[in-house]
Amino acid sequence: MKLNVESFDRLMDEALEGRVAPLDEASASDLMRQMVKRVYERALRGELTHQLGYEKHAVVGHGSGNSRNGTSPKTVQGDLGPLVIDVPRDRNGEFEPQLIAKHQTRFTGFDEKMISLYARGMSTRDIQAHLKEMYGVEVSAGLISEVTNEVLEEVKAWQNRPLEPLYSIVYLDALMVKIRHNGRVENRAIFVAIGIDWHGQKDVLGLWTSATEGAKFWLGVLTELKNRGIKDILIVCIDGLKGFPQAIETVFPQAQVQCCIVHAIRASLNYVNWKERKAVAADLKPIYRAATEPQARLELEAFESKWGTKYPSIVKLWESNWDTLTPFFEFPEEIRKIIYTTNAVESLNSTMRKIIKTRGSFPSEEAALKLLYLAIQNLTAKWETIQGWKAAMNRFQIQAGDRIQAALGA
Repeated sequence: MKLNVESFDRLMDEALEGRVAPLDEASASDLMRQMVKRVYERALRGELTHQLGYEKHAVVGHGSGNSRNGTSPKTVQGDLGPLVIDVPRDRNGEFEPQLIAKHQTRFTGFDEKMISLYARGMSTRDIQAHLKEMYGVEVSAGLISEVTNEVLEEVKAWQNRPLEPLYSIVYLDALMVKIRHNGRVENRAIFVAIGIDWHGQKDVLGLWTSATEGAKFWLGVLTELKNRGIKDILIVCIDGLKGFPQAIETVFPQAQVQCCIVHAIRASLNYVNWKERKAVAADLKPIYRAATEPQARLELEAFESKWGTKYPSIVKLWESNWDTLTPFFEFPEEIRKIIYTTNAVESLNSTMRKIIKTRGSFPSEEAALKLLYLAIQNLTAKWETIQGWKAAMNRFQIQAGDRIQAALGA
């Protein structure tokens, strides 16, 4: 049934007395729409009363120089679809409502709804269809772009925000995204930095784009991080890119470089035929799961005895990177995995890949950063302090107490 004013008021009275009869879906929706309409209109009337300084029909209003002057209908989009709100007017045209501003056409929260859908990887066309299906609202592609583009200023502020003076661990990695550049679609690298601060809280420090992943570009990224306030990093976990440790040493000379074990395993298995990958992976495991670095060295020698003739490149890979693959052995077993793998970055990249999978390509770097930033905000809101972090703090304090105090100013 369609609710008129009388039936609406009757239902409101029944609701207040706790005796509302069951409503069909259409009536319930209409009741909710009318309730929202009444609440907004009442609030707007209250705003006008506050501005005029007297209640409606009050004697003090006579000769005040301004008075109420009826209402004007205004259609505003919201979660319940379009609502026609009667906005009160004053005779002098001085009333500036705050709840629904003069040129506002959408309720607070409607923009956030579009941004939320965009952040989950929905295309503009998908968002249009969803809003039409769920709320009966037809939204243009231009409006969606306008709303989501408002995020770009937020992205810039986020990218340039001050950072903590000390990060216990920083993970550096990159993922490839198809972006239109100079008139053609090409693979561009999105660089990601994740930091774990002194208290064990994870945070994405920034996103950067480039045509390729290279040590020279990372040097620029690290310099930017330092300029944004980072005084020291205890451990930098990387993927083994050539020249990377030198770039880190240039900016943060005391940082310990740890090559990601997961990347080393993947690189090793690239040399192995499909049938033997499982066996080779199993024989690599005793190396990084050893109790100590000397034991790990013995396990590498055992691996070389078994596979060295067939896969000498794997042995060479581990031997040439041994100094950056083994620093985690200095730490207790319970926190080694936190240090020697870029799982934090891999997890973030996995989430971002799912988000961008619906896009064939991005029209610009700004469009890619906008979507990935929104995805990051959704993901990091769920991040918690790393379990077992107290043990890591104690060990860091023993090994680098002076540096920690210098960075934190304690």
